[in-house]
Amino acid sequence: MGTATPVDDETGLIAQLRAGDESAYEQVVRTYGGRLLAVTRRILDSEEDARDVVQDAFLNAFRNVDRFEGNSKLSTWLHRIAVNAALMKLRTRKRKPEQSIETLLPFFLDDGHHEERFRSWEEPVDIAMERAETRQLVRAKIDELPESYRTVLVLRDIEGLDTEETAKMLGLTANAAKIRLHRARQALRTLLAPHLAGPASAKAGETPGGKLS
Repeated sequence: MGTATPVDDETGLIAQLRAGDESAYEQVVRTYGGRLLAVTRRILDSEEDARDVVQDAFLNAFRNVDRFEGNSKLSTWLHRIAVNAALMKLRTRKRKPEQSIETLLPFFLDDGHHEERFRSWEEPVDIAMERAETRQLVRAKIDELPESYRTVLVLRDIEGLDTEETAKMLGLTANAAKIRLHRARQALRTLLAPHLAGPASAKAGETPGGKLS
C-alpha cells in the first residue's frame, strides 16, 4: 500500500464514496493505506495481521461512509477505525503470558534516589522517532515492550491520541492509562539508555535529571 498526496477536496471525495465510485475507493486506499498500515503494524507487531486489519478497516469505512458526519478529517476518521480494528485483533488473538516490566523500571536506593546505570536520556519518544539515526532503534525497543505497555505508548506518544481517548480505546480509566504510560516510558528509557546515553558518569544515588516526556 502506497501513500499519495493528501486529498485537497475531501467533501468531493466523500460524495464520490457515497455514490459508490470505485475510483474514489482506490484513491482513498492509495492515499491513506500506508499511514494506516504503519499504525496497525506498530500496534500488532505483525505484518500479516496489520495488512488484514487495514483491509477490514477500509471495508468497514466504505460500508459506513454515510455515517461520516464531517466533524473531523477523513484521515482522522479512518485512523480511528483502523486503530479500533487493530485493538480488536489484539483482544481476539491468542494471548501469550506477558513478560514482567518490573526489571525495566527504576530501582530506588534506601535514600529514595534512583540507582542509575546510565546517564539520563531525556528526549521525548516522538522527537526521537523523527530523527533518522534513532528511528529504527526506537521502533525496535518499543517492540520489545510487553504488549499492553507497547500499545499505550504507541497510541499516546506516537499516534498522538489524548489520554481520555487512549483510555477509552484500551478499556481503562484515564488514571490507569496514565500509570501504564508512565511505566512504559520508564521501561523504554531503560532499553534505550545504553544505546543513546552511554555509561553513567554520575555517582550512584544522584537524582537523574528530567524525565522521558
